[in-house]
Amino acid sequence: MKDYMYRLGANAKEAAKRGALLSADEKNGALAAMAAALRENSAAILAENAKDLADAEAKGVSAALLDRLRLTEERVDGMAAGLTELIALADPIGETIAQWKRPNGLEIARKRVPFGVIAIIYEARPNVTADAAGLALKTGNALILKGGSEAFRSNQAVAETLRAALKDRGLPEDLLQFVATKDREAVSILLKMREYVDVVIPRGGGGLIRFVVENASVPAIETGVGNCHIYMDKSGDIDMGVDILFNAKTQRPAVCNAAETLLVHEDIAADFLPRAAGKLAEKNVEIRGCERTRAILKDAVPAAEEDWETEFLDYILAVKVVSSLDEAMAHIARYSSGHSEAIITESYSAARRFTETVDAAAVYVNASTRFTDGNEFGFGAEIGISTQKLHARGPMGLNALTTEKYVIHGTGQIRK
Repeated sequence: MKDYMYRLGANAKEAAKRGALLSADEKNGALAAMAAALRENSAAILAENAKDLADAEAKGVSAALLDRLRLTEERVDGMAAGLTELIALADPIGETIAQWKRPNGLEIARKRVPFGVIAIIYEARPNVTADAAGLALKTGNALILKGGSEAFRSNQAVAETLRAALKDRGLPEDLLQFVATKDREAVSILLKMREYVDVVIPRGGGGLIRFVVENASVPAIETGVGNCHIYMDKSGDIDMGVDILFNAKTQRPAVCNAAETLLVHEDIAADFLPRAAGKLAEKNVEIRGCERTRAILKDAVPAAEEDWETEFLDYILAVKVVSSLDEAMAHIARYSSGHSEAIITESYSAARRFTETVDAAAVYVNASTRFTDGNEFGFGAEIGISTQKLHARGPMGLNALTTEKYVIHGTGQIRK
């Protein structure tokens, strides 16, 4: 296994040298070819995905997680469209971020350059294969992908399709490599390959992300765990709040920007909670409430302490009645994963306090947390949503997959 993984690493390192020198036209041509290849091979990709779905259903995987795994004609077309959208975005490589001249005549420029080799370890979402491949190519990076076993066939089919498109364009197919084994040892080895891998990015559940961050000697960017809150303020519009909550919880419950906890000010709880519960019942959402919530919603299940910190990724919502904005923000500070938090309010001062105080990658006023997404933010596809504070935070688009280099021009200066 070690020989196999190190061979992938060496191949990626060599391919990255070519990737860093690709012109914008070469990269955009390859992206167009990759998008076309996905559409042309859609039937074969869907056939492999059907096998993954059958295995997952046999294992009793939840409906929400099956939705993350499932590909359709529309979703394959969406993957292709995501690659095409990258073509229109400016190529960040070589961009001069800042430039200045020192009194001694040295001209210093800070430029954007590729990382080199990026490894991504991810679970259950085959679209990540295409999104990551497109972003890595546009930024001149080589990519090693290690997908989860539940989507193994789907990921491999997508990766092989994209590699063939690279080869057809005369580019190194090793700019994109898929770890073609379900052996978990491959992940442990990959996390230690400092001589080949410049950064590793995990995308998946809390267990995967903790394992990567705690075991990697390769620099890691922490992404994805989303214990997201909606706070319904006493001044909030009830109709708006119901619509936003319903969208944030049920539009795609198994994604990291879905809401997991609702906090409601006590002054409007009696009016808001029955309306919200009635709407959520359309999707059979289970409500796990505090004592005050259950006094209003008789069918709510008692909330346990662990419910406040759980990313359910399912049709389950934890609900708590609070006495003030301060209590809501204190609850968020204790249990938030730092992903996305929202307030529903008509009060300017409450909105300002919330946005300035709550510590998260994305903070919303009167909008659904489901918008925390690279495409929705105008970045094109995303590599993940960073919940840490160093290098990148929030949806990671093209710029987040680059680092910087100082380029200094002189006329013979020496330091005295």
